[in-house]
Amino acid sequence: MDGSELILNERGALYHIDVKPGEIASTIITVGDPERVNRIEKYFDTVHLKRHHREFLTMTGECNGTPLSVISTGIGTDNIDIALSEIDAVFNIDLKARKPKSSFHPLTFIRLGTSGALHPDVAIGDLIISKYGVGLDNLLQYYSDEQGLRLSVLEKAVQERISLPNYAFEGDSDLVNHFTSLGRKGITFSCPGFYGPQGRRLRLQPKNSNFLADLQSISYKETKATNFEMETSGIYGLSKLLGHRAVSISAILANRSRGEFSSDPSKLVDKMLVTALGKIEDLPKTASDKG
Repeated sequence: MDGSELILNERGALYHIDVKPGEIASTIITVGDPERVNRIEKYFDTVHLKRHHREFLTMTGECNGTPLSVISTGIGTDNIDIALSEIDAVFNIDLKARKPKSSFHPLTFIRLGTSGALHPDVAIGDLIISKYGVGLDNLLQYYSDEQGLRLSVLEKAVQERISLPNYAFEGDSDLVNHFTSLGRKGITFSCPGFYGPQGRRLRLQPKNSNFLADLQSISYKETKATNFEMETSGIYGLSKLLGHRAVSISAILANRSRGEFSSDPSKLVDKMLVTALGKIEDLPKTASDKG
């Protein structure tokens, strides 16, 4: 890998996230907002390191006795591409030799984010545990899927309803089941924007006036389409292709079907953080942990 492929900064850390080996844990919480990293800090037992470059603020320490890192990714799957690729490189590429390591180090990604609900029966403040992530962006169209991990049947169902190219991946089943007691499982759509790509109308009108209704009608293996946001599909897709595991947990701040938005989103986010962190100390083991 030459210098334009694997970019390191002056201290030998990955260029965008400014993290190098030994500075990040194997279990990583991703959040969009850098301020959310600071809000999580008060729940940590100890903090060993904080690094901040651009929108990427990384904190590593221990929470309830568990080694844990939190990184803010900013908004969108384009930033997820940077964050997950560089975190994987920290563990699985020899940065000096500039080649993949002979042994693989599996990682666990837990997205704690916010989202809008599609159906009227999903209440403001509910938590959605994404069983499937469907990308209405184009990130995973740029990566080869040699193992056939994409969910082609779900992709076809989405294409038939909204006439948009998409990609679909499943979250890690052990992690999804572990967190399901906190909310409900669903299909989460990741959109390449907040306004038109999520069917919002300001001065411009979306091309598909039935966009929300079309998404509501989609289901897969008895799991309904529940919500949309802007990162889950990228996290699920890259994690699967790289050999890691991931789960996305979303606090519902808006119900698009009812036209409602939370009167206190900060309170709902804090509630999600506390609830999810309480489940992290007893995460199911990875395949390598099981031997």
